[in-house]
Amino acid sequence: MTDMTEARSDATRARLLDAAIAAFAEKGFNGTTTRDIAAAAGLSPAAVYVHHKSKEELLYLISRSGHEATLDLVLKGVESSGEPATALRNVVHAFAVHHARGHTGARIVNYELSALTPEHYAEILDIRHRIDGEIRALVERGVAAGVFDTPSPRMAGVALLSLGIDIARWYRDEGDWSPEDIADAYADMALRIVGAR
Repeated sequence: MTDMTEARSDATRARLLDAAIAAFAEKGFNGTTTRDIAAAAGLSPAAVYVHHKSKEELLYLISRSGHEATLDLVLKGVESSGEPATALRNVVHAFAVHHARGHTGARIVNYELSALTPEHYAEILDIRHRIDGEIRALVERGVAAGVFDTPSPRMAGVALLSLGIDIARWYRDEGDWSPEDIADAYADMALRIVGAR
């Protein structure tokens, strides 16, 4: 395959992923056909199968990419400061902005997981467990340092992640709050959730 052919193929795969995000957001995974995805990409229905094995593979690729990006921003936030409160503020802020700006994709990534094959679901679940573990470890670090006061770091971590994930369900670009407005407020709330001193 020539470099130009490979670049065209990569561009077509990217168009199909974008089209799948739009179609899944509008109709849900189960309500979307490969014909819907192809039409949204401006391609023939056969083009979907030239570049992807199935509609489920598209969902898996979207989900894996979204979860990997989330894990990356969580790791960067955790490592951003040796001070647990500052690190938590940074993580929650980045997490909220990410879920607001990418609310359409985040909605699919978080609410269509049941449509994945067992193998793909297990892979995504592993990434989710890593994200959960990083947040819990950060909260535990703050408790150990005496700067957070929460009886259950695990539950606090779940609450923090749930707040951010839920942004994808209700956020709309034309709403009253910018992603940064939400992130600032959520970062403040996060410190109250962990009982920051």
